[in-house]
Amino acid sequence: MLNDFTGADKVYIACGYTDLRKGIDGLARMVQQQFELDPFTNTLFLFCGRRRDRIKGLYWEKDGFILLYKRLEQGAYQWPRSESEVRSLTPQQYRWLMEGLKIEQPKTHRPVTGLAVL
Repeated sequence: MLNDFTGADKVYIACGYTDLRKGIDGLARMVQQQFELDPFTNTLFLFCGRRRDRIKGLYWEKDGFILLYKRLEQGAYQWPRSESEVRSLTPQQYRWLMEGLKIEQPKTHRPVTGLAVL
């Protein structure tokens, strides 16, 4: 379900380590206070613990929160560890993350921001 989650307008990941003992209220409070975002929107928020083999997702579904939890049997997520902030993901970056890849792929084609005249 989490690998092909398409219900959200946006996806954010909490970079760095998150204490996965937190439940819905603790994660929603973190989104509001630490990241200054609204958890009551059509947004999927993802959190990862130190071991990087499990993640939690928090999603508001119009009448209540859904708490998603996934534990990998083998391997680990390539989770950004250097920051303690929230980061927005593109749909492609989300797919890479769920496939076990880094969200920054150095050999991908980058979007063109301006055209050079030859």
